[in-house]
Amino acid sequence: MSRPSNLASWYALQQEAKQMGDRHLREMSNNDQRYQELSRHFDGLLLDLSKQRIEPLTLQLLLQLAEECQLSTKINDLLTGQPINLSEKRPALHTALRLPANEELWVDGQDINLGIQASLDKMQQLVEKIHAGQWRGVTGLPVTHVVNLGVGGSDLGPLMVCHALADFKPKNISPVKIQFASTIDGSQLAESLKELNPATTLFIFSSKSFSTIDTLTNAKTARHWLVDKLGNEELVLKQHFIGVSGSTEKMTQWGIAEENQLLFWDWVGGRYSLWSAIGLPIALQIGMQGFRQLLAGAHALDQHFATSRLIDNLPVLLALSGIWNINFLNIRAQAILPYDGRLKYFPDYLTQLEMESNGKSTSLKGEAVDYATCPVLWGELGPNAQHAFYQLLHQGTEAVNCDFIAPVHRYHEIEDPEARKKFQDQHRLSLANCFAQSRLLMLGDAAVPKLESDQPMPHLLYRGNQPSSTLLIDELTPYSLGQLIALYEHKVFVQAAIWNINPFDQWGVELGKKIALATEQALLAEDQQVNPEAFDPSTSGLLKHCLTTIKQS
Repeated sequence: MSRPSNLASWYALQQEAKQMGDRHLREMSNNDQRYQELSRHFDGLLLDLSKQRIEPLTLQLLLQLAEECQLSTKINDLLTGQPINLSEKRPALHTALRLPANEELWVDGQDINLGIQASLDKMQQLVEKIHAGQWRGVTGLPVTHVVNLGVGGSDLGPLMVCHALADFKPKNISPVKIQFASTIDGSQLAESLKELNPATTLFIFSSKSFSTIDTLTNAKTARHWLVDKLGNEELVLKQHFIGVSGSTEKMTQWGIAEENQLLFWDWVGGRYSLWSAIGLPIALQIGMQGFRQLLAGAHALDQHFATSRLIDNLPVLLALSGIWNINFLNIRAQAILPYDGRLKYFPDYLTQLEMESNGKSTSLKGEAVDYATCPVLWGELGPNAQHAFYQLLHQGTEAVNCDFIAPVHRYHEIEDPEARKKFQDQHRLSLANCFAQSRLLMLGDAAVPKLESDQPMPHLLYRGNQPSSTLLIDELTPYSLGQLIALYEHKVFVQAAIWNINPFDQWGVELGKKIALATEQALLAEDQQVNPEAFDPSTSGLLKHCLTTIKQS
């Protein structure tokens, strides 16, 4: 494909943006049919784009752009295992991880679903053994705490889902508390070890390569702690570690027993891996039945993505609205605003998913792009964000595209009627804030009728015209969360397809890790000498300061 900026539809969208000019959302919102025209439903999900700065013609042109970029063909290539990760010459098959057990997917002469289901079955055996209180440490006591050692996709996805679905712990099992440690400085692990009993603690060592320095460092510290407290390193490794990796050889070399190894594959990107054995902490939190519901929800969204017309396709529409904001309205900031405390880590998860995937400036042909790609993305729980950065959204100088996310129903499972009503009142208030904030971002001062005599001071004015999308789910469950995550995965893919970039590699994170190893050696210098030819003056100065300070302490 040529540069999208050379396409006729791209030029037409540029002209559409000029024609729209400073036209305000309050004017667009006067159309009584706008909500019907710009909202779509699928299986308990609602996507409303009526607060985006989009007109019917805009949407038509965006769909033409998608067609000129051969989006339907690219979606098929993704889902059928074509080698679309060109820089690494392999497919991106995270969608295969959520296939039903009875479906086949043949790639390079193999039905890859056989291996996927075998990994899930082994994962289920380990989960059920722990839940039954039958996994015992070296002293014979059952495991009560599990610490996941991972970073990036081996941490953010499982952490986000475990927090979101904490209410879905299976009943009648031995309780297991899940904790996470990812930071290379050891602060999270050190805090956990203060409270843990080594005899009842199990570590999950999750790393696709099994050589990620952050995770490897934490795993070595955990192993030392266990051996120091319990002795017998061989038994400690066998009874207190599970390995999850794409390399059985490296897991074995490190000392993980074969029966405690879970495998996933090089065609699974780290940030797309929570559906695989990387999701073991999730399965321990919600049980394998709940984990399979998470997979089922994602698969349902995959089917919608594969078969729906582009004009009715939720990931496509969400992606195209982003393309419009970023490339034609010059809005290059994105806020993720969930109105449900259980989705606390969802903005963090999406930060990696989107910025590591689409933070690219080189096309698939290796040419520098001449258009913007991934926006700067951040977010927070909506009610908290209202008291933090909504000031900028409403009255700052930056245009920001916002995604409001909320469940419609909550707390129906509370048995006590009075308590249920109190919590449902709180949830209704949260929904009211969600809708009110997006309305105010859209309309500005016009959201509140004023008397003719009112003449507010400039610092009291709300300009409005800030675009937003609203995503509603009927209720938060493993199934609906699977849908929601898959929706954003596919949104990222659609935008990458239109920008003609590769969303499945991440070379930008590699070089910094490599030079960090050489920098560490400088910090080990006993003579406090730093080779000036090895580092720039700024870094040399920092290293010398640290070496001097360390020696004096």
